[in-house]
Amino acid sequence: MAFWQTVINRVKPGGRGLAEQKSQSQALVSVHSVGRPVWTPRDYEALAREGFAKNAIAYRCIRMVAEAAASIPLEVRINKRRDDQHPVAQLLARPNPEQGGRDYFEAAYGFLQTAGNAYLEYSDLGDGHGELYVLRPDRMKVIPGAQGWPQGYEYSVGGRSIKLTRDGDGFLPVLHLKLFHPAHDHYGFSPLEAAAFAIDIHNASGAWNKALLDNAARPSGALVYSGREGAEHLTAEQFDRLKSELQDAHTGPQNAGRPVLLDGGLDWKPMSMSPSDMDFMQAKNSAAREIALAFGVPPMLLGIPGDNTYANFREAQVAFWRQTAVPLAEKTARMLTAWLGTRFSGLSVHCDLDEVTALSAEREALWARLAAATFLSDEERRRMAGLDAGDGAS
Repeated sequence: MAFWQTVINRVKPGGRGLAEQKSQSQALVSVHSVGRPVWTPRDYEALAREGFAKNAIAYRCIRMVAEAAASIPLEVRINKRRDDQHPVAQLLARPNPEQGGRDYFEAAYGFLQTAGNAYLEYSDLGDGHGELYVLRPDRMKVIPGAQGWPQGYEYSVGGRSIKLTRDGDGFLPVLHLKLFHPAHDHYGFSPLEAAAFAIDIHNASGAWNKALLDNAARPSGALVYSGREGAEHLTAEQFDRLKSELQDAHTGPQNAGRPVLLDGGLDWKPMSMSPSDMDFMQAKNSAAREIALAFGVPPMLLGIPGDNTYANFREAQVAFWRQTAVPLAEKTARMLTAWLGTRFSGLSVHCDLDEVTALSAEREALWARLAAATFLSDEERRRMAGLDAGDGAS
């Protein structure tokens, strides 16, 4: 596999170690695990299966966040001047032969929302060019160094493992994107895990509803037998026949509403509570709102009924972009700057929010306020609009 060969060729023994220790407390982190891989502290497969694969609300939230953040264009600046022809700009537009820039970052953000971690791998092709790949977080392990910071990563698949470590120039070819975790030094915390209880409730509600339909949409109950001449029990033959008739003629949605024919001595006694008594739908919608809250998606955008806090759909959409999608994209831009800026002098990566359609009304309001501020110079207006003084100048 070309990818593996590229990684193997790039990892060189005897590479330069980390810089001098700057945090004395950080050294305590790896006293017990210097150079040994540290597994992610959760069951990624279970989170992905029960949350993403089996829960429509969590699935839609992950898709919405990943697609929205990935749709925000990233621009490359060299010494504060935009350069669309720079190798990094071309790299972000086409990270590898299999993916475009938007598809690539959608996958990265999807992993980030599912696992709390996403790993971007840079493969150097020489002459200042390279390729970017997204690595599955459940296959990655952090290798902490003597100072407590990651000195490399170990990637395992199909029984094979390879270590991705710093090269001779000190560049680490893996960028670890992670969400804040208050109880772990090396891994991020997944929104799926924060919403785990709500996801279980929502999934259980769906399973209960499905079971109810499978049982002819009727609550369970008991057949009470009062036999003739004081008999208290059915014979084995009578019991098997009754069980077979109930299974064949009175279960399943195709038999919904069919009346039950009872022999002499049998009486039907309903036993379970109805969905209204259990406040079934309210509990399910409450769980759905809690899941949406964990991902930062307004429930109104998911069609969840309840206590919507936004006046209209547009207001909820702007809140989603400003509070969830944009901060995530800007966090990624800052980390790309810190990561690739050590390899490309004067490099910085920024989000081009002028291309985000959902923020057009907000942008137009800002321009109107700046145009009305006659006490400001053109240069001051441009700066307050987020533009460099020289942008667009001839």
